[in-house]
Amino acid sequence: MKREIRNSAKALIIREGKMAAIKIRDAGEEWYIMPGGGQDAEETLDEAVAREVMEELGIKVACKELLFVVEGVHGERFHRVDLVFLCDYIGAVPDARLHSDTHQVGVDWLDIDTLLHQPLYPSRLRRQIMNYYQGKPCKTYLGNEEAGDPECLD
Repeated sequence: MKREIRNSAKALIIREGKMAAIKIRDAGEEWYIMPGGGQDAEETLDEAVAREVMEELGIKVACKELLFVVEGVHGERFHRVDLVFLCDYIGAVPDARLHSDTHQVGVDWLDIDTLLHQPLYPSRLRRQIMNYYQGKPCKTYLGNEEAGDPECLD
């Protein structure tokens, strides 16, 4: 069986030292993922980011530059390529029609200074987001991270 590649446009939305994250609960465990999702045919990546953030969080953003790329080669029915874009928060949309992710139970604003101790996945993003926020050098291509890989804590 040939597996498809799926681009997933993700948003790094930072406000007052915190980043927006979707809280997931499944099989008694909780963790966070970044808002965003699959790119549709004939949709640009920045359009996908804006649409997904509106659907999942009910907020409007302006998509800026590409910051990080991380892959999930195995573990799902497709080969996932996450493209993480810095986004400016524009504001809440009061009448937004939300379409939650599977197992989504909420939205939190995670303190960027403590990301290494937060269950944010892919975990390879944690240190790089902290470095970016602190003005330190950071990597763009973070490689492959699969379910069951050891967490990146440094």
